[in-house]
Amino acid sequence: MNIIYINPANLTTFIQQLIMRNKVYPFYFVIGALVLYLLFFVVPSLMGFFYAFTNWNSYSSDVNFVGLENFELIFSAGQGYLHYIANTIVFTVVTIIVKTVIALALAVLLTRGVRRLAPLYRMIIYLPAVLPMLAVSLIFRSILNPATGLLNTGLHTIGLDFLAQKWLVDPSWAMPSVIGVDTWKGVGYLMVIMIAGIEAIPSEYFEAAAIDGANSWKSFRHIMLPQLTPVLAVTTVLNLLYGLKVFDIIFVLTNGGPGHATDTVYTIIFDEFSKGRYGVATALSSLLFLAMIGLGYLVIRVMNRDIEG
Repeated sequence: MNIIYINPANLTTFIQQLIMRNKVYPFYFVIGALVLYLLFFVVPSLMGFFYAFTNWNSYSSDVNFVGLENFELIFSAGQGYLHYIANTIVFTVVTIIVKTVIALALAVLLTRGVRRLAPLYRMIIYLPAVLPMLAVSLIFRSILNPATGLLNTGLHTIGLDFLAQKWLVDPSWAMPSVIGVDTWKGVGYLMVIMIAGIEAIPSEYFEAAAIDGANSWKSFRHIMLPQLTPVLAVTTVLNLLYGLKVFDIIFVLTNGGPGHATDTVYTIIFDEFSKGRYGVATALSSLLFLAMIGLGYLVIRVMNRDIEG
């Protein structure tokens, strides 16, 4: 019987070449991240879906399967959960529209309008985006205080008393006030993304449009806006995901009040966990998770269809 001797050095080289040829090596690079992702995201998510169908709570050590009882409770009219879902939808839709419109207007102004000191203006507008949400919320809670806040004090000083409101304690003004603070903080981030999108548009498009006699509005409508569709898709999805899971700004500014006027799904999830109603809380979390995936996918599909069309 013939024995074939293989040099270990040549064997090592052969294995390395085989790995490189089959592109197996990138898999090893992601094993660590993949394990952490599975351990801290996928597994808890699956467990959350399971507990959403149970009566898990802090008052009993028994965990019993209750079927759709938690979801029936959430969608029942007398429990208030539909009000919190409506608040979340209002906050999300309004912030998406307001922040997108303002950010797009500022981006166009600072790329096609204002030329002098434009980088300085960009930095000033973007600055709130890097501030911690907790710090911003605490500052604006002081500014919007109806009795001693800077805003009402300033309005009284200049004789505009009729504009002074109970910003965070009046149910009719609480949500608009929260939306205003969130817009102030987040519009700069979206503006930077849109500026990058505008500057990526070839200048030849605008030059050709100008030669053909197109004014600024037509150039914006027929050149800039269609070219920005992918960027708008990204900002819309980012805003959508942020709005659906908003928590910190509401928790600090109003704590969901007054009278649950600003409570959203995430603040109620926190409240349910605090009360030990873990089954209902995980049911709400599961619904929110599915809504975020479904709506995000829908927005991307619609935007991609517009691009391809």
